Amino acid sequence: MSKTDHLHADRLLPSADPALSVARELYEAVKDLPIISPHGHTLPQWFAENEPFSDPAALFLTPDHYVLRMLRSRAISYDALGVPRKDNGEVAEGREAWRLFAANFHLFAATPSKLWVDHSLQWCFGINESLNAENADAIYDTIDARLADDDMRPLALLDKANVEAIATTEFALDELPYHQIMADNGLIGRVRTTYRPDDVTDPDAPGFAANIERLGELTGQDVANWEGLIEAHRHRRAFFRTMGAVATDHGVPTANTVDLALGEKQTLLNHALSGQLDAAGAELFRAQMLTEMAGLSAEDGMVMQIHAGSRRNTDPLLMNERGPNLGADIPTQSNFVTGLQPLLARFGNAEGLRVILFTLDETTYARELAPMAGYWPSLMIGPPWWFHDSPQGIRRYLDGVVESAGFYNLAGFNDDTRALLSIPARHDVWRREVCRFLAEFVAEHRLSKQSAAEIAAHLSYQAAKDAYRL
Repeated sequence: MSKTDHLHADRLLPSADPALSVARELYEAVKDLPIISPHGHTLPQWFAENEPFSDPAALFLTPDHYVLRMLRSRAISYDALGVPRKDNGEVAEGREAWRLFAANFHLFAATPSKLWVDHSLQWCFGINESLNAENADAIYDTIDARLADDDMRPLALLDKANVEAIATTEFALDELPYHQIMADNGLIGRVRTTYRPDDVTDPDAPGFAANIERLGELTGQDVANWEGLIEAHRHRRAFFRTMGAVATDHGVPTANTVDLALGEKQTLLNHALSGQLDAAGAELFRAQMLTEMAGLSAEDGMVMQIHAGSRRNTDPLLMNERGPNLGADIPTQSNFVTGLQPLLARFGNAEGLRVILFTLDETTYARELAPMAGYWPSLMIGPPWWFHDSPQGIRRYLDGVVESAGFYNLAGFNDDTRALLSIPARHDVWRREVCRFLAEFVAEHRLSKQSAAEIAAHLSYQAAKDAYRL
């Protein structure tokens, strides 16, 4: 493979004129726009302490569950990949893990992970060849030597990528010590937290009853009482806003909501705290909590993100050995029309409410999400997420939603990543695919070039700022 073929300047753009020339022009105008990253899972410790990354594997491999799950699917041990264990047992060191990653990099052909890694190697380290067993050590040494430089520290990488704003995501009980450090250093605003209360809204969360008790301690509220529980959330949300939070996030298995009477809600809470909820009861509790969170968002203006449709941590061995978020999550079907109806009936017309919907069930794009966002002023459609944050996934998404929802009911792009260097890579893929989509419309005389340029800039930058009220 030649270096020209490796990362072609026209990658992902249309293959021929007239659309190719239009896409090139559109892309040239948006490729260097600042990045708005309003939802993600990078570690706040990186930005608070601004220390160098320890080695190339810590930068590219161990934080990236997209990479890990593919290697796991080929029976490659997480021990051999250097993924830490709960018992602090021995795992491979960085170079050894990197060699294994490189030797198996061919597994990622045609996946977005290959695009992201190739882009990151070129963008950050000037490496213009794809990783393999033969060049593994040379590439490792090139990266490792550069990691000691000040321009490779986390805050400098944000500068290099032109990241204007980035949000991390923390649970309700997190006391945000790293954001406190960032506040002292004047970084809040560029870096923000996000309120994710799953630890105290999902009865299936580990240690749920103890979590609720801790929520009461942090807020001084009687959380054994339903109204006290909601008041405790109100207090925690206010605290998170002091650390820049403009949004909440809810990782739920379904989009189900309910609107129960106070007595029924109290009974649910009583059963949850005593460990008496069955699976149906736990789902009912989560459904009611989504409605409650919508009410609080209508009140305080925090943008509500609903990430529905994942069955998480499906491998109990992996969960017991190493914990969550390591690749064993699987998409499930979702029903947004029926599921969200109680929430929308109660709060859908509230002036202050904004809900951004994310799905792993692509069949809902045209059937549910686009018509819903095309009517309800409180709803917007989040970008293709997780398994569908990919060139083909973006194409299916735009094809599915634009005709019913238009471009301006879309929330732009957020990279939702744990791997810092993949942020500019992911945004670049989004911008190329947006330009490709719009160029085809121009070539077919369905959009003017001027309109396409305005929409490309909106979806690449302004849409996320508007959606998240930044």
